[in-house]
Amino acid sequence: MATTSKIPDQSVSESSIGKYLIRRLQDYGITDLFGIPGDYVLSFYSLLEESPIRVIGCTREDCAGYAADAYARVHGMGAVCVTYCVGGFSVANSIAGAFAEKSPVVMITGSPGLTERINNPLLHHKVRDFRTQMEVFEKLCVAGTELSEAAIAFREIDRVLATASRYKRPVYIDIPRDMVDVVPENPHMYQRENVVSDPQPLAEAVDEASELISRSRRPIVIAGVEMHRFALQDKLLELVEGAQIPFVTTILGKSVVRETHPLYVGLYEGAMGREEVTRFVEDSDCLILLGTFMTDLNLGIFTASLDTGKCIYATSETLRIHHHHYHDVLLGEFVGKLAARRLSPAQRDVPFVTGANSEEFQPQGDAPITTTRLISLLNQQLDENVVVIADIGDALFSATDLVMRGRAEFISPAYYTSMGFAVPAALGVHVADQDKRAVVIVGDGAFQMTGMELSTIVRHGYAPIVFVLDNQGYGTERILHTGKWKYNEIHPWNYYKLPDVLRGGMGYEVRTEQQLHDATQKALVDTTGFSLIHVHIPRDDRSVTLDRLAEKLSRRV
Repeated sequence: MATTSKIPDQSVSESSIGKYLIRRLQDYGITDLFGIPGDYVLSFYSLLEESPIRVIGCTREDCAGYAADAYARVHGMGAVCVTYCVGGFSVANSIAGAFAEKSPVVMITGSPGLTERINNPLLHHKVRDFRTQMEVFEKLCVAGTELSEAAIAFREIDRVLATASRYKRPVYIDIPRDMVDVVPENPHMYQRENVVSDPQPLAEAVDEASELISRSRRPIVIAGVEMHRFALQDKLLELVEGAQIPFVTTILGKSVVRETHPLYVGLYEGAMGREEVTRFVEDSDCLILLGTFMTDLNLGIFTASLDTGKCIYATSETLRIHHHHYHDVLLGEFVGKLAARRLSPAQRDVPFVTGANSEEFQPQGDAPITTTRLISLLNQQLDENVVVIADIGDALFSATDLVMRGRAEFISPAYYTSMGFAVPAALGVHVADQDKRAVVIVGDGAFQMTGMELSTIVRHGYAPIVFVLDNQGYGTERILHTGKWKYNEIHPWNYYKLPDVLRGGMGYEVRTEQQLHDATQKALVDTTGFSLIHVHIPRDDRSVTLDRLAEKLSRRV
């Protein structure tokens, strides 16, 4: 399935291991790297600072990981660099999320030098033995290596980075600090993978899928996040537009293409989603799932009713048509060949569901703010230059009703659901694309975890708009497990005063719809720094989507 071409690299014979890694990161388009230095990785950090790669120092390692994840989602591949164990284990949760949601982040760590390890001394940061961190990240990454042998170090770097690019998952590279400046003696030929499908199963799969789609009366495409990760949006549009097949997206794949497209029906979330969308999808006689993960949230806590006997299920890892499995077929080649057939199934009328919550927002004076009304306001204010980042909780569930007008404009850890993602992710988005502006929707609980990454945002002069939804606790958990449980309460902050602490940005405290409207208008035109809008919402407020989720999930909780 995979073919490899060897490209001579004339300058490799004079390159150290550290410099070679930096060069290959640049070859994959990485121009910025996030992290926090530490003594075991300082020599590599010195090389980075002398290189064209810009180092973005963060306040915490997990924040650096979240920023690198968001950078990868926007830019194609990201990188984070931390020290041994105390840095590595701090970033482990971020890397786990990147693995779960297929975000190609290169996790680089320094470690004790090989000569320091003789006789197994008790060096600082060490846990059990010198391979403990490596063994942990073997479970969290698709590939990894310790660059402990100069003779194969370049080849290992090539292998690991190629794996990240191919599978869109994080990888791990450990550089012992006494190997950073080592120059291997042996010549090296840079190997670049050129992965192609096995032509026979590809042809058979396209034939079977084409026949099923052509015979169908009510086809539907369910587009998932891999259509974005593998840059397959244009092939997706070629397929649905050529055959005039309506499509929906999953919550993880939201905004994979613009949601104002005339063939777009809405977000499919099983019984957790809008009834019209659910009925339209589940009444279909041919379900074409492209790049879609079958997760609990994607499928509405497994309330989705999708008959596998009607499914064409294609991802980067699996191709199943009805009950037939095809191996060694690339997702992009399958979708491209299918689109080229110019199929003509029966046409379906597309219901107008997309803008169901996009009614015009007119502020109701002193009326208290609800999450639903906040989303209505944003729906008429946001344009294609904005990237919305929704943290976990009702920040995410309410934001599913936003209508995104461009592609890849909605980012959330919607499968792994790690709280605290959004603010550091805003940093990653701004670093990756300075023509975009991040709009963050984050609950107060999640903000208290990582909100101080606004410090790095101030340092670099970025201007995201951050809506902090303040209901003084973990609102989603209050609904999932009803009762006056104290463990869902948090200490209230004056969030709007943080610009004074951070010496940058502008803060607004809003309690009414008119105040929310006015603060949002000011924030949209103010690009001198971040805007933090402290939104007071009732303790029992929740979106319709969260209500539907709570009904299904609370039985299990």
